[in-house]
Amino acid sequence: MWSYALEKPNTGSIFSLTWSIDGTQVAGACGNGHVIFAHVIEQHWEWKNFEVTLTKRRAMQVRNVINDAVDLLEFRDRVIKASLKYGHLVVSTSLQCYVFSTKNWNTPLIFDLKEGTVSLILQCERHFLLVDGGSLFLYSYEGRLISSPKVPGMRTDILNAQTVSLSNDTIAMKDKTDEKLIYLFDALSGKPLGDGKPLAHKIEVVEIALDQGGPAIERKIAFVDKNRDLYISTVRRLGKEQKAVKIGSMVHTLAWSDLSNILCGIQDNRFTVWYYPNVAYVDKELLPKTISEKDGSEYTKSPQIVSFVGNRVTIRRSDGSLVHTNISPYPAIIHDYITASKWDEAVRLCRFVKEQTTWACLAAMAITNKDMSTAEIAYAAIGEIDKVQYINSIKDLPSKESRLAHIQLFSGNFQDAEAIILQAGLIYQAIQLNIDSYNWERALELAVKHKTHVDTVLAYRQKYLNDLNKKETNKRFLQYAEGVSRSVH
Repeated sequence: MWSYALEKPNTGSIFSLTWSIDGTQVAGACGNGHVIFAHVIEQHWEWKNFEVTLTKRRAMQVRNVINDAVDLLEFRDRVIKASLKYGHLVVSTSLQCYVFSTKNWNTPLIFDLKEGTVSLILQCERHFLLVDGGSLFLYSYEGRLISSPKVPGMRTDILNAQTVSLSNDTIAMKDKTDEKLIYLFDALSGKPLGDGKPLAHKIEVVEIALDQGGPAIERKIAFVDKNRDLYISTVRRLGKEQKAVKIGSMVHTLAWSDLSNILCGIQDNRFTVWYYPNVAYVDKELLPKTISEKDGSEYTKSPQIVSFVGNRVTIRRSDGSLVHTNISPYPAIIHDYITASKWDEAVRLCRFVKEQTTWACLAAMAITNKDMSTAEIAYAAIGEIDKVQYINSIKDLPSKESRLAHIQLFSGNFQDAEAIILQAGLIYQAIQLNIDSYNWERALELAVKHKTHVDTVLAYRQKYLNDLNKKETNKRFLQYAEGVSRSVH
């Protein structure tokens, strides 16, 4: 908490104060029998080179800091909420919503509000979300209503930027009745994603944030739970169980970049940037090498990240002051190169920059996109020689299916790898995969099911036991070994 303004009205002592529901007006009962009304002004919004200030109840001033051009915006009714992001200023008054483009401040798009009690405005690149009265409304910047997602029993009056998140294709919100659940909706239809079940965590969730870049199928959500652990999870399940992966601890505030899938947060009094959080699903050992940390003691206790635009992060300290910090621009450029499939340019940039984080990000991105040649170069640059050798062995595999399976295996997705091989009808390879991973029972199960190579599994099992000087105790193996020896005789 900090002092925002000080007024000393000539009304005697003020005995009681009450705020309006929208938080823009306050009424006070005064000692001299008068009732005093006050309005919050001088609120401030920033985005890139634009500054917007609420100068009066019904007027705003826009300043372009590059050329010092000033525009005055006037409204018919008092301003309740505003948001400035992604090249648009969205302003809600008590009756209408105004959408301004930063390219033209003179002709806003105006439409009437359903209830006129907007408590939250969230923006993403293509559209914006209004929490108006008891409902959520998603609008395009042309003023067209796209969808209105509904959660039974949802209390909209307590929703805020930490409990609702918006991206081009997804809306996520945290439930107050059961704080372990995160509801996920398709932005365009307003319907729940997948089978309609919310994402469930083991303990209460306190903050959520959707990433902004990339295609809908790769959408990720980051969330912080009550223990202040930071997790990342896929949003679209594709028939598989959603798997949340822990990527940080003691995280107090977080934000995704407005363009690239780069995450930043204050972690245990250190300002931390996860340049490629998706690495947790590709090669978890690489995660520490894709993270950048610096001392965050200057942000004092309980700071809040206000915005993350381009490579600039704005943090509000506990005394209300704003601090700006910059991050390396190179990982964001690599994200852009990979989106455009410019692998050679990405390698050239990494060679020019000579930073471990950029090479580690490129290695993980290459594995995600199954570009093994780039992965080999990137892993070699960060000294992961064992992985380079494994990638070489993958490149030498004869069939496309076995190469895909071994890439899944590289990322630790054993079941996916086995499924790919079985789908291609490569039974012996699937059995060998389980033998190499010492999944003996599964190897025998596959051999028996497909009536092939049972003797091979038994031979490998026997060699394994001989090496350890142990005797067979597994009843299934004893049973089939007896059957094989009987058929030999």
